[in-house]
Amino acid sequence: MVCRKLLYYTVLMIDVSIPESGDIKASVAVLSFILSSAAKHDVDSESLSSELQQLGLPKVGRLEAVNWRVDYTLSSSELKEVNEPTVQLKLQAQNPESGSTDCTVVSVTADKFRVLLTELKQAQAMMNALQ
Repeated sequence: MVCRKLLYYTVLMIDVSIPESGDIKASVAVLSFILSSAAKHDVDSESLSSELQQLGLPKVGRLEAVNWRVDYTLSSSELKEVNEPTVQLKLQAQNPESGSTDCTVVSVTADKFRVLLTELKQAQAMMNALQ
């Protein structure tokens, strides 16, 4: 569950600011530290949610689904030639206030996605070691 929250919060941060690769690493590191510390000290989910909201993150419910796809853009209306893959992440989470399902869609470059995936795998390994 902690790994799913880490993924969801990280994608929400990417959606808000579209950070550079270094920002993705920092975002994952901060969230990983917060969530692993919460797990280590057995912090209840309501207290953790409250603390994360004080940091400016939205209140989120249970992550219900994660879908992804890779698109390859050949050209666009702005550039004649792009030739770049992008990864689209679609996360569906329960809205804790209404009970409905909210959907967040984020597109990132393949390079940013590789950084995100690597950092999330490292965070997951660190949190698994704490259990």
